[in-house]
Amino acid sequence: MKEYIRWAKKIVEKSIKTRRIIIISGARQVGKTTLTQQSVTQNATFRTLDDTNLLATALDDPSGFLKHSAHTLIIDEIQKAPLLLPEIKKIVDNNNDKGQFVLTGSADIRSRPEVNESLAGRVKNIRLRALTEGEIRGNTPIFLQRAFNFDFPDQVDCSKDLILDIAFRGGYPEVINLSKEEQNDWHKDYIHTLLTRDLRNIANIRRENALKELLRNLSAWSGKYMDIDGICSACQLSKPTMKEYIALIEDLYLCERVPAWIRSDYDRIAKRSKIYITDTGLMSSILNWHYSDIALDADRYGKLIETFIFNELKTQTDLAYDYSLYHYRDRENREIDFIIENADGDILGIEVKGGSRVGKDDFKHLSWFGNTMAKNKKFLGIVLYSGENTLYFGENMAAVPSACLWEE
Repeated sequence: MKEYIRWAKKIVEKSIKTRRIIIISGARQVGKTTLTQQSVTQNATFRTLDDTNLLATALDDPSGFLKHSAHTLIIDEIQKAPLLLPEIKKIVDNNNDKGQFVLTGSADIRSRPEVNESLAGRVKNIRLRALTEGEIRGNTPIFLQRAFNFDFPDQVDCSKDLILDIAFRGGYPEVINLSKEEQNDWHKDYIHTLLTRDLRNIANIRRENALKELLRNLSAWSGKYMDIDGICSACQLSKPTMKEYIALIEDLYLCERVPAWIRSDYDRIAKRSKIYITDTGLMSSILNWHYSDIALDADRYGKLIETFIFNELKTQTDLAYDYSLYHYRDRENREIDFIIENADGDILGIEVKGGSRVGKDDFKHLSWFGNTMAKNKKFLGIVLYSGENTLYFGENMAAVPSACLWEE
């Protein structure tokens, strides 16, 4: 399998020189181990807790497990042995050397009390997601820089069929070169493994069928506003159980929330988060969607493409503290799919349009937001669409091919 150069590699390499502990977290099979081995190239020992013997040692004798002679100890799947964290704290508190530990985890351990208590101020957290199209093509992440400079290429190759192909495939490294049928099988096997094995590492869940049904409903809900009552009704679960199960699915990095943009005293802003599945290949397989059906179904197509673009954008905003990602909606039914703020307070509004035709009416909410909510700030509005040409609709308003997300 081809090893892709991840955009996060530079962050890992820099962090090894400046932090005592680095945690690389993300869903299983997104390439955390490969990234770690690419980034830590000298004087390192690698131990994976997927090895039952090593896991037993880590649980029985955490202090002994951490003894090693290399400069860096890499521990894979750290969520299986959280008892190691207090011992790691003791070691780094007595030694200020940088890059002592690189920990990877397929479940979110940052919310656990032992992590906050043991590693605060000592750790660099790095999120690794499924591959973006830019990483697959070997390009650099320049879209946000271009967008805030309002400097786009006049034309790029882009089409509805191209975007659908990419979205149905998703970004897990192992599926990139598989056939469409093989991709679908891989995604379904992946979900089965997560829900029947990996979940047991972080929770005692007995209702696996209910969890599977919830994941299917969350996939159908992707791109919509969080409505716990509505999801409860669809899954026939109590609200406390529902919240617990959604948190577990988030801990496995299968779904993610986007907060509302509320930086205003306008009292009609809606404050609910939106929820997205973190890989569109998984999403389409969970929902048993087929290419021919989605291409002719505007609602499903729009949901799939918006989810795909969310994942492309979120990967790029993860790369620096300069960007924050939100959505906007108010009680007058004005919506903007994504709002991105940079460190200077400039605002980029992004609407997602699945089709290849775009007109002035597609910019009405962006124009209102720029003139009303962001009138004292620099505001740029773009509509991402499946056409090939960049088209301008007034000052700081443009229709931009979706392929600009990954093309250099």
